[in-house]
Amino acid sequence: MQHEAEVDEDSSDAPEVVLLEPGTGAVPTALALLAQQQASGAPLDALLAHHVRANHIWNDELAAIQATLERAVRSHARLEWRLRALGVDPSARNRLLASLRLCAEWRVPAIGDALRLDAAEMAWLCALTPPLECAGMPLATRLECPAWAWPRMCAAFGGDEQQGKEQEGGPHPAGTLERQMRALQLPAPLDLRVNTLKGTRNAALEAIRRAGFSAEPTPFSPVGIRLQERAVALGRVPGLLSGDVDVQDEGSQLLALLVGARAGEQVLDYCAGAGGKSLALAAAMQNKGVLVAADIDETRLGRAAPRFVKAGVDIAQRHVIAPGKDVWLKRRKRHFDRVLVDAPCSGLGAWRRNPDARWQRRTPPLEELLPLQADVLQRAARLVRPGGTLVYATCSLLPDENEEQVGRFLASEDGAEFELTPPASFFAPLDGDYLRLSPAEHGCDGFFGAVLTRREGGWSGRGGRRSK
Repeated sequence: MQHEAEVDEDSSDAPEVVLLEPGTGAVPTALALLAQQQASGAPLDALLAHHVRANHIWNDELAAIQATLERAVRSHARLEWRLRALGVDPSARNRLLASLRLCAEWRVPAIGDALRLDAAEMAWLCALTPPLECAGMPLATRLECPAWAWPRMCAAFGGDEQQGKEQEGGPHPAGTLERQMRALQLPAPLDLRVNTLKGTRNAALEAIRRAGFSAEPTPFSPVGIRLQERAVALGRVPGLLSGDVDVQDEGSQLLALLVGARAGEQVLDYCAGAGGKSLALAAAMQNKGVLVAADIDETRLGRAAPRFVKAGVDIAQRHVIAPGKDVWLKRRKRHFDRVLVDAPCSGLGAWRRNPDARWQRRTPPLEELLPLQADVLQRAARLVRPGGTLVYATCSLLPDENEEQVGRFLASEDGAEFELTPPASFFAPLDGDYLRLSPAEHGCDGFFGAVLTRREGGWSGRGGRRSK
C-alpha cells in the first residue's frame, strides 16, 4: 500500500489498531491487516498507517509488510482467478498465500515457515505454478479492472469489451488500453509539495538528501519533490512535521497550480476535504487575500485547521456546506475571483495509490456520481464573479466524469456565461483544452482539469457593481 496523495491528520474516527507481538513478521502482520480490512471495510492504507504508529515500526519492517500487502492487493483479480480455477475459496488468507507462491515465487516449504499450513493448503499451493498470468485469463482480469469500469475504460482507450482484447486502429494507438491499465497497477511514488511560504525547493531537497533519502525534483510541478523510497516513516522526512513540506501527489499539485491563484484574490476551494489543495492555493497566493476551504464533511474539513497552522497559513477560512440551500454561499453569488471544484468522483486515477479501492468501492456508483458532479459544478459556478475563473477537476480517467461533464455544463443555463480558457502555457503539457494526467504518460496519479472563465458583464456579487 501507499501513503495518501494528501495525508490527513489523525482523527477520532480512525480504524482500530491491530496490536501484535514484537517480531511477528511481515507475512502474519499482512494477514492480520487483510483480515481486519475484510471485516471492517476500512481502507488498507489507513489500517497500515495506524498499525505502524501503534507498533513503532521503522523503515525496514514497514517495507517488508508493505511489499507483502501489495503483492496480495495489486494482484487481487488475477489471484482470485487462479484460485477459482483450482476450486479454492479466494479468501484473504488464500489470496495472501497464493501471492507468496505466484508473485514472490516462494517455495511451498518457505510459505509454511511464515504461516502454518494445513494439508489442504499444502496441496493446492503445490498445484499453483508461476507465473501469475496464464493462458485463458481474460484481459480485464490481467489488467485488474473491475466489471463496472471495464466497458468505460475500453471506450476511453480503444479496447473491445466483448472480445476482451484491444482493437486495432481507431482513435488510440494499439496498446493504449493495456499501457494505461498496467501503469495503474504499479506502486505510486511518494511525492512532496514544498511549502513556499517557508522555504524553497532547493533548500528542502538538500535537507531531505542530507537525511539520507534519495530524492529528485518532480518532472512537472515546480514545487514538487519525489522520493525514491516508498516505505517511509513520514516523521523521518525533514520538514514534514514542521510544515515545510507536505505529502501531495504531483498531479494534485498541478491541479492547484492550474487555478492560477494570485496574491490578494478571493479564492474558494469548493470540495476542500482535509485541505491539501487549499494549502497549495494559499502558498500560490503568498498568504495574501482570502481563501475559503469549503466541504460538506465537517470532520474532514476540521482536519484542515491544524494543517493550516503548521503551514503558517493565516488567510484560510473554513465553511461547512449546509445540505440544501446554504445561506452563506448564497450571499456570495458571483463573489470569488477563482473557484476550484475538485468534484467527488470514481477515484479511478488514484488506483495505483489505493489499489484496494478497485474492489472495495468507497464512492457511489457512477450512475449516482454523474448527477452529483453536475450539481456540484452548477452550484460552484454561481459563486464565480464576471471575469473570474472556474476550475473543474477529478481524479478520474473516464470521459463521462471529465470532458463530457464539462460539455454538459457549458450547454446548460448555468454554463451559458462560461467558456473554456486553457492557459497559454503551463508546467505540464495540455491535451487540447484540458489538463489530462495519467500514470502512463506523466508518472503521477490520473487527474483531469478544465479551466473556464465567466464572461465579463452582468452583476458582480461585490457591492452590486457591474463589471466592465
